[in-house]
Parts: sequence; C-alpha cells; structure tokens
Amino acid sequence: MILLYILFATYIIAVNVYSVMLLLSIKNDVTTDETKPTAGDGKLLLSAILGGAIGIYVTMFITRFKLKDITLMILLPVIAVFNVWFAITAFRSGLTFITV
Repeated sequence: MILLYILFATYIIAVNVYSVMLLLSIKNDVTTDETKPTAGDGKLLLSAILGGAIGIYVTMFITRFKLKDITLMILLPVIAVFNVWFAITAFRSGLTFITV
C-alpha cells in the first residue's frame, strides 16, 4: 500500500515538473521566434488535465507569461480543483477505485 502512495506522489511531482518545463520552453520559443502567442496551449491544457495544473498556474504568475490568455486563466484553476479533488479522493480510498 505504501508503494502505491509513493508511486502516486512521484507521478504528481513528475507531471508538475514536466508542466513547468513545458511552459518555460514555450515561453522561450515565443520570445525567440516569431511564433504565434497561442502556440502550445493544447499541450499546456493536456498536461494540466494529467495533473500539472497547479505547477502551470504558479509558473505563469512567476514568469508573467500568458497572463492575458483568458482561456488559461479560467480553465487552469478549475482543472486544479479537479486535480486536488481527485488526489484527495484517491488517498482516502487507499488508491483502490473498486466499488463493491
């Protein structure tokens, strides 16, 4: 059981680290190239749904990047609430989602 908790926590940490690195690489690409400012929003939303919403949202404010993108500013907190709810539910159930 402890191993499942460790694996789940490692997954959440890894997804958040990946999400932060993804946002920083998109910021680097937008500032150096002449790409669209909305490039990479789908990747950010996908990594947010997979568990990295909090990491993306905090990094957006730290780097002051994509703060005017209303889609990300509304969706990321909503997805973060669902991520936290899922994590709490998973830990309370002992990471067993089997209902009898």
